[in-house]
Amino acid sequence: MNEADSEEMLLHLFGFGYQKTEVLSEADLVLINTCTIRDHAEHRALSYLGRLAKWKAEKQGRKIIFAGCAAERLGKKVQKRFPQADIVCGAKSLDKFPEILERSSLFKPVNTTENPKENTKKITGQVSIMRGCSCKCAYCIVPYVRGEASSIPPEIVLENCRNKAQNYPEIMLLGQTVNAYNYKGFTFSKLLAEVCKIPEVKRVRFLSPHPVFIKEDFYKVVQDNPKIARHLHLPLQSGSTKVLKDMKRLYTAEEYLQIIKNLKRLDFLISTDIIVGYPTETEEDFKRTLNLVKKCGFSFAYCFKFSPRAGTPAAEIPEISQEIVENRLNILLNEIRECSAVAYKSRIGKTEEILFETKNSGRTSGNLWYRTTTPKAIGSIEQILIKDSNGKILR
Repeated sequence: MNEADSEEMLLHLFGFGYQKTEVLSEADLVLINTCTIRDHAEHRALSYLGRLAKWKAEKQGRKIIFAGCAAERLGKKVQKRFPQADIVCGAKSLDKFPEILERSSLFKPVNTTENPKENTKKITGQVSIMRGCSCKCAYCIVPYVRGEASSIPPEIVLENCRNKAQNYPEIMLLGQTVNAYNYKGFTFSKLLAEVCKIPEVKRVRFLSPHPVFIKEDFYKVVQDNPKIARHLHLPLQSGSTKVLKDMKRLYTAEEYLQIIKNLKRLDFLISTDIIVGYPTETEEDFKRTLNLVKKCGFSFAYCFKFSPRAGTPAAEIPEISQEIVENRLNILLNEIRECSAVAYKSRIGKTEEILFETKNSGRTSGNLWYRTTTPKAIGSIEQILIKDSNGKILR
């Protein structure tokens, strides 16, 4: 989502005569688009902004834009602490980014006949379908910095998908709780079906769904549309129903497991997010998480230590000893590695649809990596019989 927002801001900067460079010494402007979901991410962004003071002073006219979620959370504090920041644009103001540039008087639109080129090194085109989140999870800062959920009209989403499909064979639909999408009765499942009708689209993915919004109509649209990738990144956060209730996640461990069973009947592979060391997590709660991980058989997981975010209810609860949290995290990571290896080896003997992202590697519909010594066309799709796996790659 951060990348998609960055691409949108870049398009507006192109309208002011800028071109993209990966070399800092060449740049006249640095755009820092920030994340604040964890304390570490915010500190990294602020540290980088601090180091840019020297870069800005080396050449007259250089500019810095500090944008995104950390910018929203910190607001005016950023420019007080870091006067080198010319513009601070919070996540809630990204839709007004062009007006903010014009009002600043630092930027003037230019007439250009050149159209900015898409980054064709990638094969996935990202399309935001909604902004914000209305699920007030007890540990999460996102609803406060991005606002309530708001769905983008389907005609705009589909037009964006058609445009992206000219350059990218795979479309990734994005939203904080992407499957909560509903624009005046036009549901997420309806939107998925319409995206699949675009001829140039070869595969459709989406991030990040919430378990509570997975309904029967979703299973039906998946059955009817083989373009929809057979992989879901479905955040679990905890395998303990008690902790899930404390987190305000709106589902039980049993309900989550039933969703996984339904998805696996449709040949889905599931990856997830898990928070270790939530303040109310006991040793018994952690064991429940481990047990549920084994039952779900995740293909991959992002595992995080609990990170308190000021202003959220969870930040008011005393934290667990870091030594205990570190130990639990290591145990969980080992379990996830074993689950991932099983997921890879379970595909041996099956024919997989591979979308090639390089000449020698690509991903299956279930989001597993495949490698071959026979060069293939980037962006092409082939049906390939899997003969071997080392638990980290298919061959």
